Amino acid sequence: MNQSRREEVSLNPSLPSLNALRAFEATARHASMTRAARELHVTHGAVSRQIKSLELSLGVTLLARTSRSLELTIEGSRLAEGLGAAFGLIHATINHVKPGPLILSCSSSVAMCWLIPRMPAFYRDNPGIEIKLDMNHDRIDFSRNNVGVAIRNSTVEPPRHALIRDLGVEWIGPVCAPDFAAMHGIARPADLEQASLLATETRIRAWADWCDASGQPALDLRPQHSFEHFYLMIQAAASGLGVAMIPHMLAIDDLQSRRLVAPFGFVPGPRRLFLWIAPHLGERRDIRTLEAWLTREMLDHVPA
Repeated sequence: MNQSRREEVSLNPSLPSLNALRAFEATARHASMTRAARELHVTHGAVSRQIKSLELSLGVTLLARTSRSLELTIEGSRLAEGLGAAFGLIHATINHVKPGPLILSCSSSVAMCWLIPRMPAFYRDNPGIEIKLDMNHDRIDFSRNNVGVAIRNSTVEPPRHALIRDLGVEWIGPVCAPDFAAMHGIARPADLEQASLLATETRIRAWADWCDASGQPALDLRPQHSFEHFYLMIQAAASGLGVAMIPHMLAIDDLQSRRLVAPFGFVPGPRRLFLWIAPHLGERRDIRTLEAWLTREMLDHVPA
């Protein structure tokens, strides 16, 4: 019997192969065979064959295939829910038996502008804990992404059963290089209408959010330049390309060094920040230590 054939054999002859179950669960979770194949490191065709084999084995249709989408049948939804819980339990059990590294998920901008500059202090006070970063700002699955803690804002839906800690409101405000502010005479909010404004693709309503939050709804603020991430836009603002609208936490260090100035300060925006903790890891000592540190650091840097 060759290796590929051995991998197809189920532990219980009366059950479908584990590979087929994994392929279907990943496809149902992603609503995409392509993304499932990417997660499982196989081809799209392999996933499709596994699911067809599973449907033949069970004698039911699990996916209603159209030219543009995949939809779960009633039987498919029931199986996907059960498999999701089962695979989650497997991952959780393994983590209890052999704890992995502490993985913290956050956006690249939060990591670069806020977290990494503070990590030396964390390591100094907690020399036995190692943190690995997962660069992501969207939804996650704790077990499948092997993430223990995540920093997210209130626009992202948390995983089911996540332990959630409120880190407070996200403060927002316009920032620019000191020379830019002086050269363009930015002294009152209306002056922004004549300035070069910067935006990011991850927060397309940033300027509108600030206008509403700061009581300036009549301003006509239209960004001229857009960047993929906050950290790129912050670099552009510090280089004198324009005024950027950013969360206060991403500007703390640049404001302290006077690389950036905030002409009108910061106001509470429409989003809140949250810490998500994997439910099966909530009692781990390193998780509790990181939770306490992150909470303290966040609350210590609320703008005056």
